[in-house]
Amino acid sequence: MDTFAFIIHPIDPKRDVSRKFPLLGRILTERQIDFFSTFFPPVYISEITGITSEATGKEIKGWFVACPYTPRRMLELPERVVYRKIIQTGRLAERLGAKILGLGAFTSVIGDGGLTIARALDVPVTTGDAYTVAIAVEAVWEAARLMEIDPSNAVAAVVGATGAIGRVAATLLARRAGEVYLIGRRSEALEAVRERIAADGGRADLKISTEMSDLRKAQLILTVTSALDAVVEPEHLQPGSVVCDVARPRDVSAQVAAARQDVLVIDGGMVQVPGPVNFHFDFGFPPGKAYACMAETMALALEGRFEDYTVGKEISLARVEEIARIAGKHGFRLSGFRSFEKAVTPEHIARVRALARKRRAQRAGR
Repeated sequence: MDTFAFIIHPIDPKRDVSRKFPLLGRILTERQIDFFSTFFPPVYISEITGITSEATGKEIKGWFVACPYTPRRMLELPERVVYRKIIQTGRLAERLGAKILGLGAFTSVIGDGGLTIARALDVPVTTGDAYTVAIAVEAVWEAARLMEIDPSNAVAAVVGATGAIGRVAATLLARRAGEVYLIGRRSEALEAVRERIAADGGRADLKISTEMSDLRKAQLILTVTSALDAVVEPEHLQPGSVVCDVARPRDVSAQVAAARQDVLVIDGGMVQVPGPVNFHFDFGFPPGKAYACMAETMALALEGRFEDYTVGKEISLARVEEIARIAGKHGFRLSGFRSFEKAVTPEHIARVRALARKRRAQRAGR
């Protein structure tokens, strides 16, 4: 049986540590978890069974393994120390028998996007970023449909547009949206991204900005920065807008959920995994569903593509389109939304639409 492994790590320290070690999660503070993670070895989490291709009937199994570092700790420690711990976690995956390794959350962001990790291990590596892009953009279009937004007349925005995921996502959004704002910290880098996207031949009018306030002009927003703290606040959003938050830790402030019930925030889109999958671990998703980065690793194992797949700071459109085809062939598909750890129901979307219409009418009547 072909196999895979996927590296996870604590993002919300107390919540995530509690999922494996309830006592430690209860008694330790976040800063204590950050500190002790320096000395903690890689952790075996669970075996994953039941993933079965719809096209071929092939079944695979895998494992969750955990790098103990939190995102804050990864940024505090020297890069070589972080690499060493991720590589140790990868070697645990090798000992388990994995034929391909996926890097989750910050383990795919830190340093050079997995290149150093891949060179140090015998098992091939992928960050899952290509399928993350494909599913995130698909989720934006589906959310737009549900919110009755016509993409061709809409303004879209990408926060973190100079990053690997942000640039390719913006390229795909520019193929259907009327206008796209590329938002980041450095104008020079944003201008370079605009030139690359324009060369791809998208239909959208492309604008660059270093101001988060420009988000108020957008109906469709995809945010994917590597910031530790939230960057999208309630005052940045217009009524009825869609915000797809691909970042972990989240880019969207929890205050948005509390104060802006007239906007639809989604967590990048859930992926339905084919077959009677059992993760034997609760990572916060409903049964049978996974993050797109996890699904990329699984789809490559089903396809028998045991190679370094999405690594480095550049993601090609061809690779995004290829992994979307591979995943679709085997039965992976977008399957609903979550928002701040809760399922997004049709009733929730209807309430957002109604409140957005009311607030737009109030503004128009001023």
